[in-house]
Amino acid sequence: MNQSLGTDDVVSIAIEKHADMVRRICYLYLLNSADVEDVFQDVFLKFFLNSNSLRDEEHQKAWLCRVTFNRCKDLCKSFWRKNVVSLEENDIPYENPEQGELMKAILQLSPEDKELIYLHYFEGRTIFEISESMQKNVNTVYSQLRRAKLKLKRKMEDFWE
Repeated sequence: MNQSLGTDDVVSIAIEKHADMVRRICYLYLLNSADVEDVFQDVFLKFFLNSNSLRDEEHQKAWLCRVTFNRCKDLCKSFWRKNVVSLEENDIPYENPEQGELMKAILQLSPEDKELIYLHYFEGRTIFEISESMQKNVNTVYSQLRRAKLKLKRKMEDFWE
């Protein structure tokens, strides 16, 4: 961290750099803009409280991913979320219809599969980096990612039938 920057500056810079990533992760799980904004605020509040302990830019990004995934999972498991139906339309518009089909297929995956697919394909993380952030063995991550890709492929085939 740059010591010459104040905490507010560090948080503002992090929001500027990583807001899109945090929102994308939230939409993968929540599909509801109100919930997305709530989690977004929670994540950056936690960032504000913990920013001094984050070593560098890469550590910040990994930390934000992990906190966002965990906060989304917590919200999905909550009593309120399980027992309330959203009135919001969940279709996300895409310029390319195939991209929309892919996103619908990804959204049908389990939370862990979504996380692996997102980190590897959307964030460009290597299997080694994913294994470090998820605190799992490299071979375990490789196997889980391979299975997640197969599930995604089957779901995409279902869309085209």
